[in-house]
Amino acid sequence: MPDAPVLPSTEPIKIGFLMYPMVTALDALGPAQILSAVPGAVMHYVWKEKVPVASDSGYTINPTHDFEDCPQLDVICVPGGFGQVELMNDQAVLDFLRTQGQGAKYITAVCTGSLLLGAAGLLDGYEASCHWAWHDQLALVGATPKHGRVVRDRNRMTGGGVTAGIDFGLTLAAELAGEDVAKLLQLSFEYDPQPPFTGGHPTKAEPATLELSKAFMAEGVASMAEAARQAQATKE
Repeated sequence: MPDAPVLPSTEPIKIGFLMYPMVTALDALGPAQILSAVPGAVMHYVWKEKVPVASDSGYTINPTHDFEDCPQLDVICVPGGFGQVELMNDQAVLDFLRTQGQGAKYITAVCTGSLLLGAAGLLDGYEASCHWAWHDQLALVGATPKHGRVVRDRNRMTGGGVTAGIDFGLTLAAELAGEDVAKLLQLSFEYDPQPPFTGGHPTKAEPATLELSKAFMAEGVASMAEAARQAQATKE
């Protein structure tokens, strides 16, 4: 019988997710589930206060740290969500991201979280991805939009919409601990997607479904665009 694989020992890796009211939970918890199993990972879930934060799915998430007691992170990750619109010009949030960005080894986001990184000035001159409905807005906050489930530009790594967070988590796991560990995690979590329908991206969706989706998200897209313009004007 072959020996079981041995995970490499490593120094602690401090990984932090910004948690805020009306965050899209899967944007954060999908990659967090993967990254929490990386050898040496120490997870931090951060908000202004250590009080339960309501996600957009109706359940609450308990932050482990606030902005004051959060240590310098090795990885900072910003998930997306409709609650993000109010944060695009929230100086306490932007200052926290800028401060962490000065020392973090990896500055990352999933879904529309990349727009918040951009609002903080952390994607100026970097290629980045985002949920398809908000993708063009990356240019409003100084980033260079690039389509992809995961886009890496130097130490910036951004994922597409929601479920792309799993791909993002595995890609970052490979960066942190090596490809063998990432493959082990992919198998351990049985990540073998076989969607019941073809149409998870605008390039594959039926026209009627695409139009319905655009109408469903139109208000949120418009609100984020306005917030992104305000954030960029403040930066300038």
